[in-house]
Amino acid sequence: MHRLALAALGASAFVYVTAETLPVGLLPEISSGLHVSESAVGLLLTSYAVVAGVTTIPLTAITMRIPRHRLIAVTVAIFAVSQVCAALAPSFAVLVLARLICAVAHGVFWSAIAPVAARLAPPSMAGRATAMVFAGNSLAIVLGVPLGTALGQWLGWRAAVAVLGGLGVVCVLVLLRVLPAMPALPKDLGTSLRTRLHASVAILRSRPVAAVCLITVVLVVGHFAAYTYIAPLVRRDGGLTGTGLSALLLGYGAFGLIGNWAAGRFVDRRPGPLLLTLIGALTVSLLALIPVWGVVPTVAAALLWGGAFTASPVCLQAAVLRVAPEARDAASAVYVVAFQVGIGAGALVGERLFSAGRLAALPLIGAVMVAFSGVLVLLNRTAFPRTAGGLGSRPEPRTKAK
Repeated sequence: MHRLALAALGASAFVYVTAETLPVGLLPEISSGLHVSESAVGLLLTSYAVVAGVTTIPLTAITMRIPRHRLIAVTVAIFAVSQVCAALAPSFAVLVLARLICAVAHGVFWSAIAPVAARLAPPSMAGRATAMVFAGNSLAIVLGVPLGTALGQWLGWRAAVAVLGGLGVVCVLVLLRVLPAMPALPKDLGTSLRTRLHASVAILRSRPVAAVCLITVVLVVGHFAAYTYIAPLVRRDGGLTGTGLSALLLGYGAFGLIGNWAAGRFVDRRPGPLLLTLIGALTVSLLALIPVWGVVPTVAAALLWGGAFTASPVCLQAAVLRVAPEARDAASAVYVVAFQVGIGAGALVGERLFSAGRLAALPLIGAVMVAFSGVLVLLNRTAFPRTAGGLGSRPEPRTKAK
C-alpha cells in the first residue's frame, strides 16, 4: 500500500472533520463571541450539511474527469481558504457563509477520498486502506476537537479556526508531494456530463446502495440529534464544563480511535456482525445518558458512544465500495449526500428539542433512531453480509505525480 499517501489523505480528513464538528465543542464561546444563542450555533452544522448535500452529486459528476490527485488537493485548498475567512468573520452571518464555502468542496472531497484510498491498496486490502484514511476522522475526535476546544477556550474560537486553516495549507503541500498520479478512470473520460449526472442519480436504483444510504441517514440522524448538543448534555448529567468538557471529548475520541482500529481489522471479513455490534453499543450508550446519573456513568456512556459511532462510517463507506465496485465515485457521492442529510436533519432535530427545553429527549430520540438502523441492517444482508471478501477490483497502475 502507498502508506505515505494514505497518511496524507488521513491528515486531510483530520482537518475536515475537526473543522466541521468544532462548533460542538465551542458552542458557548461562539455563542458569546458573536452574541447569538447556543441553539443558533448548533445550526452551523445544519447549514453546512444542507449545502454539502445539495452540491455533492452535481459537483462530483462535473469533476469526474479531473485527475484524482489534483482534485483532492484543490478541495483541501478550498478548505484552508474557508477557515481563514471564518477566523476573520466579523458576524455570525459571515461565519456561516465562510463555512458554506467549505461545504461546497466537502462533498467532492468525501466522494473522492474513499475511491482514491482503494486505488492506493491491493484489492483485498481496500477496506483496510479506507480504515487507515478514516483514522484521520477518529484522530479529529481524539485530538482535533478536544485540542481545538481547549485552544478556543484559552485564546478564543477564532484562534482555533485559524490554526485549522494553517494545517489545511500544510496538507495541500504534502498531498502535492506524495500522492501518485491518479488519472480519471477511462469510463469517466469517455462519457458526457449529462451521462455522468444521470449515472450519479441512477446508482440509487441499486437496492444495496439505496439500503446503505438509508441506514446511513437513520444512524447519523440519531447520532447528531444528541451529539450536536453534547456540551449542554454532559453539563446537565455530569456537571462537565471547560477543562472537564475538553477531557471528555478527548476520551470520546480516544475510544473512537480504538473502535476505528478494530473496525479496520474486521470490516473486510465480517461487515454485517461488526456494524450490528457497533449499533448495539451506540444504542446502549445513548440510553444511559437519558437519566442524570452523575459524573462517572456520564463519562462511561460518552466513551462507549465515541468508540461505537466513530467506527461506524468505516463499515458504511466500505459497504458502498463493496456493493458498487464499478461505480465507486457515484456511489460514494450519494453516500456523502446521505451522511450530510443525516447530519443536517439530526442537528435540526436537536436544535428544535433543545430550544424547547427538552434536552433529556435528545439521547432518547438518538437511541430509537440508531436501534431502527440496526433493524434495517438485519433486513439488508446483501449490503451487510455475515462474511465478505475483498472488494474485487483490479489494482490501478501507479506512477509518480509530476
